[in-house]
Amino acid sequence: MAEDFVQRPIRTAGGDVITPLYHKILLILKERIEQGYYAETGVLPSEHDLCEEFGVSRITVSRSVREMAELGLVVRKRGAATRIVSPTISPTIPGDIDDFIENVVDLGKRSTVRVLEFGFVSANHDVQSALKVKQGAEVQRAVRVRSYRGSPFSYLTSYLPEDIGRALSRDDMEVSSLLGLLEDMNINIGSAEQSVSAALADPQTGPALEVPVGTPLLAIERVVRDTDDRPVEYIRILYRTDKYKYRMRMDKKEV
Repeated sequence: MAEDFVQRPIRTAGGDVITPLYHKILLILKERIEQGYYAETGVLPSEHDLCEEFGVSRITVSRSVREMAELGLVVRKRGAATRIVSPTISPTIPGDIDDFIENVVDLGKRSTVRVLEFGFVSANHDVQSALKVKQGAEVQRAVRVRSYRGSPFSYLTSYLPEDIGRALSRDDMEVSSLLGLLEDMNINIGSAEQSVSAALADPQTGPALEVPVGTPLLAIERVVRDTDDRPVEYIRILYRTDKYKYRMRMDKKEV
């Protein structure tokens, strides 16, 4: 691959995000690992071979591989090939709401969470629409980072109606998944609707997820409703794609 191709900036609505050359190579290698490109050998090509393939300097390739090691994608040992590892969380998302809740609660138990922000704010237009609250209504807003094996993999921004949010504390948000907390409050979950898209790490989310600004992320927006069809949670989640894979199970409906 020619160096000038790898150096192209990532374009966003706000303009170009200049991504370092070493990081673009990192993203290509990460995608290959996720697709099983090196599965047969379990190791990366030598730095010399990568320099030849991408048409870049040894310093650039070495920086890419070093960053991959820091992200937990590979293990480097002096005098040995760079071994590939892939410590990802990959839950299967079922269509049944009860199984969905169980899945999310189980993920919460297998990971740790850190609360970055917690408080009450006036709902903006998107939150008003999602939670079906009046203009200017107060809602609880929390920003959290969830980690697995000591490495952050998701950045969560959640909103709750005021009456539900007032019953929860910052400490509560650090010890359980939000759906688990709602169940503990005897709120019966009836349905959930979510959308999946892509996003780029910005100067706020990048450091929190320990990735460079401009890194592609998996973005999920979800509205959870109780059995009376009242929205009880609106959440936006950004996932590191090297740490989290989204899988969905679909069953054929019996006629």
